[in-house]
Amino acid sequence: MNLLEYAINMELDGAQYYNDQAELNKDNELYNVFKEMAKDEMTHAKILKNKMNEIAFELKDDRNLENVKNIFFSAKDFKTDIKDIPGQIEGYRLILNKEKESIDLYENLLNSSNDEKEREIFKYLIKQEEEHYEIIEDIITLLNHSYEWVESAEFGVRKEEY
Repeated sequence: MNLLEYAINMELDGAQYYNDQAELNKDNELYNVFKEMAKDEMTHAKILKNKMNEIAFELKDDRNLENVKNIFFSAKDFKTDIKDIPGQIEGYRLILNKEKESIDLYENLLNSSNDEKEREIFKYLIKQEEEHYEIIEDIITLLNHSYEWVESAEFGVRKEEY
């Protein structure tokens, strides 16, 4: 298996994982986030397949994921809607590791390529995977915040009343 085939399989695995996460989160805002991330992974796989098969392709920066992220993080009742499934945060940390592996792979491919079109693809994919990494990191922060707030609510900083 060459590196492009490996990258395609990695993207397809990522899409399946994000679709699975979406199903686990049907009742909250994470559903849309994971569906968009799965869609992005499928697009990445298609771009790589087209490159491998020497078929024309377009690198679009449509910002769909950014729009979902904006909706997701501006939700007023976000903290109350999302339930932490046991081990969910650990699962998100595994996703972070996978996204980091993707970034590292595409950086290595970028550095070893002399083909300008190929380099353009790898730069695009690095940027996309970095966005995924950032979103998952934000989800972990939000889930951790609920634990930290509950643990420190009684002893947290309070405004002095006069």
